[in-house]
Amino acid sequence: MATKNPSYTHMRSQNVTDYPNNNTFFLVWNFKENITPSKIQAVFQRVCALVINLNNSALDRFPNSRASCVMGIGYEAWIKLELPKPLPKELKKFEEIRGIKHTAVSTPGDLHFHIRADEKSYAYDVANIISDLMKDIAQCHVEVQGFRYWDSRSILGFVDGTENPHGQDREYFALIDEVDPSYRGGSYLFVQKYIHNLDAWKELSIKEQENVIGRSKEQDIEMDDQTKPANSHSALANIGDDLKIVRDNMPFGSVTSNEMGTYFICYASTFTTVEKMLTNMFVGNPPGNYDRILDFSTTVTGTLFFAPSIDMLDSFSA
Repeated sequence: MATKNPSYTHMRSQNVTDYPNNNTFFLVWNFKENITPSKIQAVFQRVCALVINLNNSALDRFPNSRASCVMGIGYEAWIKLELPKPLPKELKKFEEIRGIKHTAVSTPGDLHFHIRADEKSYAYDVANIISDLMKDIAQCHVEVQGFRYWDSRSILGFVDGTENPHGQDREYFALIDEVDPSYRGGSYLFVQKYIHNLDAWKELSIKEQENVIGRSKEQDIEMDDQTKPANSHSALANIGDDLKIVRDNMPFGSVTSNEMGTYFICYASTFTTVEKMLTNMFVGNPPGNYDRILDFSTTVTGTLFFAPSIDMLDSFSA
């Protein structure tokens, strides 16, 4: 599949193609309204330098920890920070996608931090260091601490991310090449926080759950096209071998409050692929034939960011 001009490999990309780790922090920050643009820009420069430093430090100090931090920048933040123009071709404010029953909501976000590490202590320290710097200019509106659940399953009990590309295909589908040469090595970063209705989900039989997902629960085997329901998740969320994204979803939750969910996060070389997938799920294909998983999983956030290459982050830090 990886047949594009691999010019993105000449750029130092952020670690967008790694696989999910055991522990993850997801942080969405919004700039405060009463802070001067000059102060926001000054702190932003320091944040860019910090992210580069944290990644270099992780490689030196803990080379086997699979630790990294990826920073994404939202459309409105890009404008406010007076970052390069023209913008990445598909960077915009995400607009909600409304179906007959369910909606992919749109929520604000200026900066997104995706912190991964096999060791939770390291992930916590990185999140804390970033927060100490960000708190003077922004408020954290989303903090999710994800964890690996068994063999990469969601809290619903099914393996998550089976359709992910592997090997060189991960770069092919995640990183921008000469289609947008000014932003080679960058990636569109899209996130949604889903809350699951586990009580309703548990009332379904295993067979009914499998029909919702389109896969067997225990062995993670996809149903054939003659068996798979047209409104199953795998039928609608997978839109073709030529239109893939790199998912890094992680489960999260509180047992006592029963707020359990999935933080959907993907990296893509083109956001139109993500929009097509979301339209299939929420509007339906054909319209009205929406993804049945949405009867049990509700979006409470939805934001598009752009993850620049490390070289571009370095230029922002100057």
